[in-house]
Amino acid sequence: MKFVIDHLRKGYGKKEVLRDASFTFESGKIYGLLGRNGAGKTTLFNCLNRDLVCDGGEFYFESNEGRRELQADDVGYVLSTPTVPEFLTGREFLKFFLDINRASIPSPEPLDAYFDEMSIAPEDRDKLMKDYSHGMKNKMQMLIQMIAQPNLFLLDEPLTSLDVVVAEEMKARLRSMREGRVTIFSTHLLDLAVDLCDEIVLLSHGTLELVEQSALDDEAFKEKILAALREDSHA
Repeated sequence: MKFVIDHLRKGYGKKEVLRDASFTFESGKIYGLLGRNGAGKTTLFNCLNRDLVCDGGEFYFESNEGRRELQADDVGYVLSTPTVPEFLTGREFLKFFLDINRASIPSPEPLDAYFDEMSIAPEDRDKLMKDYSHGMKNKMQMLIQMIAQPNLFLLDEPLTSLDVVVAEEMKARLRSMREGRVTIFSTHLLDLAVDLCDEIVLLSHGTLELVEQSALDDEAFKEKILAALREDSHA
């Protein structure tokens, strides 16, 4: 299975954020979407999640059986600013999610097993999520999407609020669940993209371009990428 973005365009007034952006993502890989803050990574994700209406272009899954449009349950989206129902405890939220998705999660694990997997302490599981830290809310967001196992997994700067140990745990989990889906991980940090991702895609000047990771061993090429990001930030 492949996920294809074909000539996607999106602008705000006279500012064109996505300019004829095209790329083909292969299932089973983690793609780093690399771009400066403000380059349009979140705009791209919001278009793919249909929170925004594109100005042009299309996106779809492609396989040996042909092509098909994305459905709502194809997409898992972890936002950079986590959104959770703060009037629920972590346990209530997780139970509610499992209950309403019973048909697609026929053999759920015990609730505490999920919390253990995400290193959420026992004393935090029955707290209202309004009292969770930014990082804790982020972990709950990621937990829900990892259970859902979406075909297209979008992660918008998800590790920036996590401490080093937890961030490494999240990287390991993302690697373990990459098979059978397209995972796109946005970041403005080149080193993080190199460490985690199978492929790196640069979003610069509104277009998408594959970065050959082998070329990053060449300091001159690496500096060229960093220079492109700096140039884009002043565009």
